[in-house]
Amino acid sequence: MDYRDRHVVVTGGTGALGRAVVDKLIAGGATCHVPALNEKEIQNFPSRDHPQVKISADGDLSDEAAVARLFGSVPQLWASIHIAGGFAAAPVAETGKADLMRQVDMNFVTCFLCCAAAVKAMKNGGRIVNVAARPALEWRSGAGMAAYTASKAAVAALTVALAEEVAKQGILVNAIAPSIMDTPANRQAMPKADFSAWPKVEEVAATIVFLASPENKVTRGAIVPVYGRS
Repeated sequence: MDYRDRHVVVTGGTGALGRAVVDKLIAGGATCHVPALNEKEIQNFPSRDHPQVKISADGDLSDEAAVARLFGSVPQLWASIHIAGGFAAAPVAETGKADLMRQVDMNFVTCFLCCAAAVKAMKNGGRIVNVAARPALEWRSGAGMAAYTASKAAVAALTVALAEEVAKQGILVNAIAPSIMDTPANRQAMPKADFSAWPKVEEVAATIVFLASPENKVTRGAIVPVYGRS
């Protein structure tokens, strides 16, 4: 993918999937703008000193002012990739309002605010890629994690509605829906699982980078399953 002279925001860029996305964007020539929650997150980010990476510690993306500062610092935004989010599993009967709102803030509000800021910043078209999840498409699989499932289903609905809203502005909006990905954290949490069936973060990143690229000329309003063999 040719990203030369293009600026891309990558929220959640310091995480496992985000790092893979940033690596592919750098290889394509992009300048990546990556928000981080704190200095520790920055120090643990391998690409923090790369000349094509601009990283900031103002990473509370549920804060509208912080989002405005992030996007206001990006010249000629081409693409905005929204990976930031969080996961929590609990039965509905054990999920209080604070737990619910935490999932909504982390997964849906951050995505919504970044989408809105990206649309405002894209003067000559562009690309937006959100990250939903498999339960966002297969609701029954969300049993035991209903708050997470609902927040990610909201991301999927936002993606399709926004794609229709901004198509005539030359902005193509899509999302991916990953299953469990092969990351060190997921292996540790599920040591008896078949890791070989899980999609690799590099494989999922490749789909994201295509959807965000100039080579994607027609795909919009898609929620793309990236399940691998799982």
